[in-house]
Amino acid sequence: MSDAYLGNPNLKKVNTPQEFTKEQILEYQKCGGDPLYFMETYVQIVSLDEGLIPFKMYDFQKRIVKTIHENRFTICKLPRQSGKSTTTISYLLHYALFNPNSNIAILANKSSTARDILGRLQLAYENLPKWLQQGVLNWNKGNIELENKSTIVAAATSSSAIRGGSYNIIFLDEFAFVPANIAEQFFSSVYPTISSGKKTKMVIVSTPHGMNMYYKLWMDADSGRNDYIPIEVHWSEVPGRDEAWKEATIRNTSPEQFQSEFECEFLGSIDTLISPSKIKTLAHLTPIESNASVDIYERPKKDHTYVCTVDVARGTVKDYSAFVVFDVTQMPYRVVAKYRNNEIKPYVFPNIIAKIAKAFNTAHLLVEVNDLGQQVSDALHFEIEYDNLLMTTQRGRAGQLLGAQFSGRGTSLGVRMTKQIKKLGCSNFKTLIESDKLIVNDFNIIEEMSTFSRRGTSWQAEDGCNDDLMTCLIIFGWLSNQAYFKEMTNTNVRNQLYIEQEKLIEQDMAPFGFVDNGVDTPDEQPFSDEYGTVWHPVVRNGQ
Repeated sequence: MSDAYLGNPNLKKVNTPQEFTKEQILEYQKCGGDPLYFMETYVQIVSLDEGLIPFKMYDFQKRIVKTIHENRFTICKLPRQSGKSTTTISYLLHYALFNPNSNIAILANKSSTARDILGRLQLAYENLPKWLQQGVLNWNKGNIELENKSTIVAAATSSSAIRGGSYNIIFLDEFAFVPANIAEQFFSSVYPTISSGKKTKMVIVSTPHGMNMYYKLWMDADSGRNDYIPIEVHWSEVPGRDEAWKEATIRNTSPEQFQSEFECEFLGSIDTLISPSKIKTLAHLTPIESNASVDIYERPKKDHTYVCTVDVARGTVKDYSAFVVFDVTQMPYRVVAKYRNNEIKPYVFPNIIAKIAKAFNTAHLLVEVNDLGQQVSDALHFEIEYDNLLMTTQRGRAGQLLGAQFSGRGTSLGVRMTKQIKKLGCSNFKTLIESDKLIVNDFNIIEEMSTFSRRGTSWQAEDGCNDDLMTCLIIFGWLSNQAYFKEMTNTNVRNQLYIEQEKLIEQDMAPFGFVDNGVDTPDEQPFSDEYGTVWHPVVRNGQ
């Protein structure tokens, strides 16, 4: 009777008797106690040039294995094509063989990528001597199960990928390429899984790809703010890579691509609203208090003036309802608190806004009212009776003007986002950030800055990213240029911004060549355009 699993001569089926020689017993014991010895002696990998060859490890690969073996949490920042996945799966293979009843998860940005990684582990397993193998209970593209009750599963990184399970090792491959919202949801759901055991390991391996969850984990690890052990490998540590190779790679790609993929720099998008060089200098801090989606960076101070801007989502997973609290007592202004939640319902949101805004000296509150924001703003005004709700009114070509308690026709309980408002808000916000007149230390805001890019004639989040906090900041940028803001804060920010942006403002102003004589003609009535701006009739000068 064949001892092969399902006719595969390279795999041993369960309940196959195994007689060990004295030398094999000693080897088995040595392999079990030394993963590096096992990997270099018995693991084989596929070389593009030479085919199936023994895994001869570089020094940095040995360092990675040693760190993973001796620590619970490891995060690696590695250049492209450095054998990072091969190194990790070889260790996972060792762990599955020599640690019975182990559950191992291989997660990647795509399920096909995760299955490919598992396929490479399976190939290495098939080329082990039979006396080192465990009998196979299950063997397919998505998971394997061995006779010692160890299992290895492969899946896309998501909040549901390993929910409900208990895992000894979770390997996250190319975690920087997982969309931001999925990465956040994954960690909120998976943390109970990895924290349930005292020996559970988490291994994160990636090449940088902008400022995202991977960036945050790496920076926190590098500064000692989390429990991950950081390992960084420079491209020159990979044999065969020298200055000539570098020049050739840049020549065939680009300097920016080389910086990101081989120098491992955390570069955001190229054409962002805020310059990439400025974004690189922004450092996030750990909030002094976090609870129920609220992050506090500074507690309210007596006699300080605060502004809170609000963006309302529909309460679906895709978009976030958000607000940001600013201390505008003096320049530089500072972000002192923020809220961000993708499950809160619009009818619950007003109470949360009011609670935090009241705590910050009844902050001046400005809500974007394009969609469900109107419902939230109405609730704040009519039901909660919030005392410091900012309003706007329409003033012809001047558009929306900010005030405290406007009344009458054309008054809105908040600000309606139009092309005009967004353009001016983006311009003002850019000036505030790049001239260090607004201090931002929140990770989520910095993350959104790094993916808030030009799209045609406007700015928006890249595909798979969010800009809900950026909307709050853009609203603040527009607000800071309003005359009423000067009265609120008693500063000359409007004049300061105008001087710095005079050329930009001139470009944004259309040359009308008309003047208003102040007299309406009988045949022409005011009308509202698609953006909500009310236009009044004008006549040519002198006609």
